[in-house]
Amino acid sequence: MTTEHHGLRAELDSLTTEAFRPDLAEIDTLPTLDIARLMNGEDAQVAAAVARCLPAISDAIDAVAARMAHGGRLVYAGAGTAGRLGILDASECPPTFNTRPGQVVGVIAGGPAAMVTSVEGAEDSAELARQDLDALGIGAADTVVGISASGRTPYAVGAVEHARALGALTVGLSCNAASALAAAAEHGIEVVVGPELLTGSTRLKAGTAQKLVLNMLSTVTMIRLGKTYGNLMVDVRASNDKLRARSRRIVALATGASDAEIEDALTATGGEVKNAVLVILAGVDGPAAARLLEESGGHLRAALTAAAG
Repeated sequence: MTTEHHGLRAELDSLTTEAFRPDLAEIDTLPTLDIARLMNGEDAQVAAAVARCLPAISDAIDAVAARMAHGGRLVYAGAGTAGRLGILDASECPPTFNTRPGQVVGVIAGGPAAMVTSVEGAEDSAELARQDLDALGIGAADTVVGISASGRTPYAVGAVEHARALGALTVGLSCNAASALAAAAEHGIEVVVGPELLTGSTRLKAGTAQKLVLNMLSTVTMIRLGKTYGNLMVDVRASNDKLRARSRRIVALATGASDAEIEDALTATGGEVKNAVLVILAGVDGPAAARLLEESGGHLRAALTAAAG
């Protein structure tokens, strides 16, 4: 074994996410229901671990929202499971919040092929991260969130270091304390979930924790940006039958209007839910609704107040 491999092994030995659980050494001999109960018990600890990080998560969200309010992008960068989770969260923002193309982006070590297959050595390259961010033209208006369960993955750490040097806001999300990733970022979020059910399988509790935090980062940021009205997704993009039905239901919940009024409002606004709600509640036409929303920065409550004044 090389000196380099000895060093890496020692580093992994020091990580909470890689710790061995002697109490689970005979898990493979247990009945399936008992294994499922053990796993469920482990998973139940994740929400509490996230809760302990809420102040750091909240600070990061406010900083991200401030940048995005001025046209900045939210970019996730990670390798393996962490990278896939970032791409998943980014891909769900356009249909849910009608974000612009490229407004929320995920990049993964090894490129798109790494979504379904392992790309040998990609996670070990900080240079690949720099290249991926440079291809996006990252600048001071943007936010880059590095994601890594270990908190030491060179691709994630390299992405954060490069983004910070370019003046971008940086967030480091990991599942180990005192991580290099958190140290490199302006906002470090370290959700320590403890050793995994299967030693080192960080797609389990660590992956769940990362998904919960990414849900929070994107969702609460979008709430701050006016993408919701209360808890209604008024910026939903009606791109299929299910979402078209959901759009009508959202307008109904927001306004209490009849089906006929809802259809008329959606027709007048080109199917834009937020605009349709404003048409009904403020009694304005489609163009006036669009103007009021533009003047209010897309915030429906502010537009309603302006219309009433």
